[in-house]
Amino acid sequence: MSKPYVIGMDMGGTNTVFGIVDARGQVIASDSVKTKKHAKFEDYIADLHQAVTRLLEANDAVDKIKGIGIGAPNGNYYTGEIVKAPNLPWGPVVPLAETVSKAFNGIPVAVTNDANAAALGEMTYGAARGMKDFIMITLGTGVGSGIVINGQLVYGHDGFAGELGHVIMKRNNGRVCGCGRTGCLEAYCSATGVARTAREFLEVRTEPSLLRNIDIEEITSKDVYDAAIAGDKIAKDIFEFTGKILGEAMADMTAFSSPQAFVLFGGLTKSGDLLMKPLKEAYDKNVLPIFRGKAKILLSELKESDAAVLGASALGWEAKYRYEVPGSLATSNEIPAVSPEM
Repeated sequence: MSKPYVIGMDMGGTNTVFGIVDARGQVIASDSVKTKKHAKFEDYIADLHQAVTRLLEANDAVDKIKGIGIGAPNGNYYTGEIVKAPNLPWGPVVPLAETVSKAFNGIPVAVTNDANAAALGEMTYGAARGMKDFIMITLGTGVGSGIVINGQLVYGHDGFAGELGHVIMKRNNGRVCGCGRTGCLEAYCSATGVARTAREFLEVRTEPSLLRNIDIEEITSKDVYDAAIAGDKIAKDIFEFTGKILGEAMADMTAFSSPQAFVLFGGLTKSGDLLMKPLKEAYDKNVLPIFRGKAKILLSELKESDAAVLGASALGWEAKYRYEVPGSLATSNEIPAVSPEM
């Protein structure tokens, strides 16, 4: 019996990264195509099909792909569509799963958003393996989340549940968020939120700072990290502010689902104790006493270079399983295809 593979795809607004993944969670090979350069969805699919086919041929995997999983902006797990993605030019509703499946001769395809794909990746291959109740939080340009309860990802009735990045942390005079509301967690605890905090602090505080050597509109979260490591007081206070808000939010999340763990992923987690120390202090201070000391706060165990592809590939195994067992909504933790014996 030939060794089975799946394809994991991470569709971003700029690039789509994809890879061939085996049942042990090894990325055999990967490549990418430009997403944004295609004005027409059909042209994007043609380019994607050509690039993926090249990769399959180069790795003797053309007839070995059993499923395709795609993490996409505003990807709907139930319908396989992308719905009103702000950074894609192809219209309000894009039939992603159906179109990709047709392009690849009927291979089953499953779609979800990027944070849910990350949660599946951690549950199948990473820090949450064996857990049935955890919350994945992705700290990147935005703040995403995937909620797993009793071994199942929470999708809600419409496929869009789990937007914890848009819980409101500042009810009065909060920052405008990209979603159009004000005071969202994402506006404070994303990489862009850290940069916004830096600009605010520099405008209202007068003490010297390494950050003042950078054009205020060009400051990034990496600049803030570098300054903090160099001992800059304002930069350290920015991380203190960010970690406190995130810890408070996570304390509230615990009251909702009593997770065994939070798994954090994304560039901001590289800041280490600059973020994690105030986060944990705020979490412990604000969590309900009945939950205190129970939930672990973990960092992702997936290699950053492979994480997006692995997360989506876990959905690919699920697509295979759902195709073989019609009507099943089993998560990848329950899918026999992740066993090395397969």
